[in-house]
Amino acid sequence: MITIGIGAAFGSRIGEDPNVVDSPLIGKPAPEVRVPELERPGSLSLSELRGQIVVVNFWASWCVACRDEHPALTAAATNYRDRGVTFVGVDHQDQRAAAIRFLDELGRGDGYRYVTDPGSELSVAFGVFGIPETFFIDRNGTVVAKISGASNYELLARTLDDVLAGREPTSRTEGETFQR
Repeated sequence: MITIGIGAAFGSRIGEDPNVVDSPLIGKPAPEVRVPELERPGSLSLSELRGQIVVVNFWASWCVACRDEHPALTAAATNYRDRGVTFVGVDHQDQRAAAIRFLDELGRGDGYRYVTDPGSELSVAFGVFGIPETFFIDRNGTVVAKISGASNYELLARTLDDVLAGREPTSRTEGETFQR
């Protein structure tokens, strides 16, 4: 009986992209957790960025998909900085020195904020269960979209353009983004 239940659960997802993950945060305020900056003194809470559009990307130096998506994230951060968009990279379950080496090798986006997440408190608050994961927060501090898995520049730009225009980001049938 249990085997049938498990088979039905997995069978019902055949043909769906496993990167599509429903997030209970869509439409809700972004979590309020203060986390330390990665490379400088101080800390950051997302509430300090209210009034800006914020892209929160959970990553780690040991994550292959994070390495693949990093150039798209830094390019988008640079290209959207003057439009009121701030990117926050949350180093997840990683060592500080390894994370800094990753950034030294692959680069940093202009205006990109990098923080650590000791104890995974912010990751837990966002419901992160696998990295990379990227969340979009509107100017009011509401989570409006999520990408589960590696992002690319086109997907980031499409989603940011929607948020900047005041439109709800649309669901992607290819399974890259989840929207309410």
